[in-house]
Amino acid sequence: MNYPVDSIREDFPILKRMVNNKPLVYFDNGATSQTPIPVIEAMNRVYYEFNSNIHRGVHTLSNLGTEAFEGVRRKVAAFINARHSHEVIFTKGTTESINLVAYSYGEACILEGDEVIISGMEHHSNIVPWHLLQSRKGITLKVIPVLEDGSLDMEAYKQLLSPRTKLVAVTHISNVLGTINPVKEITAEAHKHGVPVLIDGAQAIHHEMVDVQELDCDFYVFSSHKMYGPTGTGVLYGKEKWLDKMPPWQGGGEMIKTVTLETSTFNELPFKFEAGTPDYVGVIGLGAAIDYMEGIGREVIRRYEGDLYAYAFDRLSAVEDIRIYGTAPVRGSLVSFLLGNIHPFDTGMLLDKMGIAVRTGHHCAQPLMDRFAIPGTVRASFALYNTREEVDILVAALAKVRQLFG
Repeated sequence: MNYPVDSIREDFPILKRMVNNKPLVYFDNGATSQTPIPVIEAMNRVYYEFNSNIHRGVHTLSNLGTEAFEGVRRKVAAFINARHSHEVIFTKGTTESINLVAYSYGEACILEGDEVIISGMEHHSNIVPWHLLQSRKGITLKVIPVLEDGSLDMEAYKQLLSPRTKLVAVTHISNVLGTINPVKEITAEAHKHGVPVLIDGAQAIHHEMVDVQELDCDFYVFSSHKMYGPTGTGVLYGKEKWLDKMPPWQGGGEMIKTVTLETSTFNELPFKFEAGTPDYVGVIGLGAAIDYMEGIGREVIRRYEGDLYAYAFDRLSAVEDIRIYGTAPVRGSLVSFLLGNIHPFDTGMLLDKMGIAVRTGHHCAQPLMDRFAIPGTVRASFALYNTREEVDILVAALAKVRQLFG
């Protein structure tokens, strides 16, 4: 396909560096993606031209910062097709977004004995907040089983829904298996029981066309640094009807309306959930990352990555002694595997010696590792700047790793 990958790679200076005297091949995009020059420059402009705290000043610099920050809120709303920009809450990332919902929605809408449904393929950030809620309020956590091919057992899911279910929280794309879950179907099924749904979009927002109104999800969360933006910034999308019911979860800064020494009243959406000085530089960087993706074309990116993934899966499947985890009918963006009896850590270390960055270990998904009775995997995850040639380098390197271990 006609995709300008060479010119795109020019936007990412880090891809030109050498690692262990080898050209870098970066396949750890599931953990964090690299940052293009336009995003770096957008953040630099803040410090060079109008750095000042937002929302509070009457002077020019503060007004420029506030205008840029709120402009990104509108940009994010358009990016995910939210009905209102005040349904976009800026957070530190996916983890904080889920914790916000677990704490605030949990306080307002979940009682002792109520149930929350998650899946067996969640990463820890969509498990631990519910454990904390379990400790505070005595809820029951139910888990959708994962089938052998890495897909969810949808019949079991339907059986888990009950009159005590108060929330379903599932990942859009598994960070280990690459499974693209049927989140629209999951949401529709939950809504038959009047149950809201939170979707963890950390691994999906930069690969899929996300339309929260089409999905009809109640919450959608993601991080900036996995979509070519800076670290420390993320988004919680929530339907207005839920966000209005939820109490603030942190106090101070722009989230207040009035304060006396006796009591406080709180601001309206979205500020109610944005206590303290937000990372306005990071948010402006997130806006630049959205512009960057839109400039290439999200559907163009999706098609290119789909082609690259299919190529990588075929090439890696042919490697001798490889075991791939995640063969569900609908998947993408990454391949997790083990090579013979070689520990994934050893595979990753040797690949690094050859300039190839992959993730090894349990990927913050220990229950999923237990499901497959393995300590971890090697994960190669792809982004818009990766190439078929890099996949070939990985395949050749794996042959060397296998040779070294006999």
